[in-house]
Amino acid sequence: MLGCLLLSGIASKGGLKHLVVEFDGVDEAWATRPAHGQLRIINRSRIWNVRDLIVTSAELDAPLIVPLIKRRDEIVVQAMFRFQHRGLVQFSRIDLYTRYPFGFFLKKRRPRLSGEVVVFPRLLGEESTRERFRVIEGEQHSSNRIGGGTDIHSFRDYVSGDSLRRVHWKKSASLGRWIIKQTELEAGRAVHVVVDSYRPNGVSEEAFEEMISEAATFLNEALRRGLHTTLTVRNMTIRSDRDGVAATFRALALLEATHEPVAQTVDRESVIFSVGADMYSEASGASA
Repeated sequence: MLGCLLLSGIASKGGLKHLVVEFDGVDEAWATRPAHGQLRIINRSRIWNVRDLIVTSAELDAPLIVPLIKRRDEIVVQAMFRFQHRGLVQFSRIDLYTRYPFGFFLKKRRPRLSGEVVVFPRLLGEESTRERFRVIEGEQHSSNRIGGGTDIHSFRDYVSGDSLRRVHWKKSASLGRWIIKQTELEAGRAVHVVVDSYRPNGVSEEAFEEMISEAATFLNEALRRGLHTTLTVRNMTIRSDRDGVAATFRALALLEATHEPVAQTVDRESVIFSVGADMYSEASGASA
């Protein structure tokens, strides 16, 4: 009996000691929602197979059970991750457990793990989506306005990739920067969202995060409806048709609150998200 107990301890400890866990990537990840990913587990032991391995981590949606990892072998484990907050998540902690070989003792080891993933903001429910999206509901058929969609509808700042043929030279000269003209047809298929990163004193971090979720939900619904989106945060402008959809939500994921107001130029019908006022509003001025 004592010999079996000793052998059990040596085998389980020896097996766990030579396990290496690598983060193999996560698909598109949204806060509080499950995201599919992979872990690579390598057994570098020349002697011990490891059976009944349990893998746990704060980022895993549920513990993983690996029946067998043979010596000097590696396997790729499909996993479901769940992240509670948006932003850049660094992987640094994972726990391995086993009762191999006889089940007398539960052995634990915490190997090193490195990796990172950008977690997009939390999306709100469908009811909230319909309520928030009513702002642009009436703009779906704006291409039927008088003028056949070729008349100038609004103006916006130049961003990299815009054609110089669309520059409004007179307005650009008066303002001292390049201004792009936007036609009615383009306006009917596009929405411009401005997110104000200013968090005044007295406004909680939870309120700021809720505002980010409002903006992400609004943009996600606009993209689902086939609209082109433009997102402005601080001094950065991201267009879904030029930079890609992922770049839009990545910018929101990494946006940090500021304690000083940030001036941002908006066009006539921009949708502004901020804290300390209404969560969203239709812009009526030149800046927010």
